[in-house]
Amino acid sequence: MATENPEDFYNRLEQELTNSTQWPSDYLYKFIIPTDEDKSRQISRIFDNTGAVIKSKQSRNGKYTSLSVNVRMKNPQEVIEKYREVSVVEGVISL
Repeated sequence: MATENPEDFYNRLEQELTNSTQWPSDYLYKFIIPTDEDKSRQISRIFDNTGAVIKSKQSRNGKYTSLSVNVRMKNPQEVIEKYREVSVVEGVISL
């Protein structure tokens, strides 16, 4: 199965967010990372000073951690910028 070009994904997401949401709005990001305190800290730093509420939960076997980040965003472009910043964290999966 081919993976989608990230730019196509971001363009489609921007359209969907523009059409479905009034901005500014709360946005819920969901990420899965290999359980690693450094990776959790990297993602937390990306959302520093944004007022984000971050919740984490380890998988049953402790191998993975899911992160839910609830934050008020100004517009779809700001949402996408955070996805781009998080995408550099090794092993992260954005849901």
